Order: sequence, then structure tokens, then C-alpha cells
Amino acid sequence: MFSFPQELEALYLIPALRKELAKALIKKHKLNQSKAAELLGINKAAVSQYLHSKRASNIKFPKGFSKEIEKSAKEIFNDKVCLVSEIMRLSRIVKEKGIMCQVCLKYNKGVLSVCRERHACRQ
Repeated sequence: MFSFPQELEALYLIPALRKELAKALIKKHKLNQSKAAELLGINKAAVSQYLHSKRASNIKFPKGFSKEIEKSAKEIFNDKVCLVSEIMRLSRIVKEKGIMCQVCLKYNKGVLSVCRERHACRQ
């Protein structure tokens, strides 16, 4: 049995993106956990768990990706764009960089070779 890429995105990628956005909003924009949670559409407890690595620790982003997170956090903080648009933008970058292929490989043993053959995976 395997999970579709969209299922893995919902289970692992979106929470990991929210975690990084929460950290950026708190660190760079000096928000408290409640305000960061409000901007991200989640509750304060989720933000606390993100900050203490009790949630969304399955995906490690490359160092250069933090610039994209900071850009999105700034846009969200300034209320220039919708949170959904920024999550979609970041998700697209993650897919283009092949990060989701690594997640798929971790949770779907043997499926990555099929993706490679059909050019769905850029790894």
C-alpha cells in the first residue's frame, strides 16, 4: 500500500510549511504565538508544538529555502497576499526542488522508481 503525493503533502508538507512560517513570523516579525496562529489559520497550541519540534518534524528543508519562507512570512505579515497563495507557492518550489520525492521515498518504498520512469519525479 502506498500514499498518493497529495496525501503526503497534506500529512507532512503543509504542516512543515506552517511550522517554518510560524517560526519566521515570531522571530523576524516579533509576533506572539497567538498572532502567528491567527495569521496561519491554526491554534496557539499548534504553534507551540511547532516551536518545540513536537509536530511537523518529518521534512527538512535545504538552507536556501529559508529565504522563500521569509519572503512568504513577510507577505503574510503585511497582509499583501492570501495565506493559501503562499502555501501553494512554497509547495510548488518544494516539488520543483525534488524535496517531496524524498518524502515519497521515505513513506512509499519502491514507488519512486515508477515516478522516475514516468518523469513525475525530477530526482
